[in-house]
Amino acid sequence: MTDQFERRINYLRVSITDRCNLNCLYCMPNGVPLLQHADILRYEEIVRLVRIAASLGITKVRITGGEPLVRRGCADLIRMLHDIPEIETIALTTNGVLLPELLPDLVQAGLQAVNISLDTLQPERFQAITGRENMPDWQTLLRACVQAGLKTKTNTVLLAENREEWEDIAALAQELPISVRFIEQMPLGQGSVCASGDAEQVLRLLRRRWSDVHPVQTQDSSAPARYYGSEQWIGQVGLIAPMTHRFCRSCNRVRLTSIGQLKPCLSYGTHTDLRSLLRSGASDDVLREVMRQSIYHKPETHCFGSGKTDAERQTMNRIGG
Repeated sequence: MTDQFERRINYLRVSITDRCNLNCLYCMPNGVPLLQHADILRYEEIVRLVRIAASLGITKVRITGGEPLVRRGCADLIRMLHDIPEIETIALTTNGVLLPELLPDLVQAGLQAVNISLDTLQPERFQAITGRENMPDWQTLLRACVQAGLKTKTNTVLLAENREEWEDIAALAQELPISVRFIEQMPLGQGSVCASGDAEQVLRLLRRRWSDVHPVQTQDSSAPARYYGSEQWIGQVGLIAPMTHRFCRSCNRVRLTSIGQLKPCLSYGTHTDLRSLLRSGASDDVLREVMRQSIYHKPETHCFGSGKTDAERQTMNRIGG
């Protein structure tokens, strides 16, 4: 379906938990209150809502958290979603810690793409950013994802803490056929007080090291990243700049939080409570119409920094990564 601004909405991001096995300083530092288990949507409820969303034109689903792999049975959910005929793509966003042991089951269940959070290549800095030791072996993990046939991307949040590594992280595109992406920090939760950088700084660094860096076209015009290539890379580098280069005009996504809130835009505190409707016995037709109306009224643009939203006081693990 399309929203009121004639954008085709075909992408649903589904958070399945607010819990995580890391405590990243910009997302959910120690002390963030967690939801009660009974408040979280059951997998059967998620599948029902995705099935209804698919009837409205949703063709891509991304599973997020928190960290989705800390919830038992994530592969079972992917398998159920894979059985919905209209769903063409199932993707996962993860911090990668549990991915090596779960990768075979996820791929067998129907996973097609993975985004891996990678904020540093240095074990000591990993502990400082995430509050945890035992940084994944990124090279081995990324190669395993590629070899498993997954469309593989990494996500690096631009932080003061990892600024000196931006070039080294980008160099992963020299060695692997992946998309290495850098993301401007959004003012959500602790992210509103963390020092960060912007996409133009990264681009200047890239061109200083690889003089032939140039924009490349992608098949997906709704993708939030601007992609760049080099003759020295076998992959590509993407810059996601929600703060300095808004991509709202081409936004094709809505979010379902782990407690059943349908959020048409990340930046606003407003949402539609689908869980209450589900658990009060609402029919598929009622749910479909409520979802249709919520999607149709998706805001034209985000409002970060405007003072118009209470979403900035929420943590990303609650909204869905």
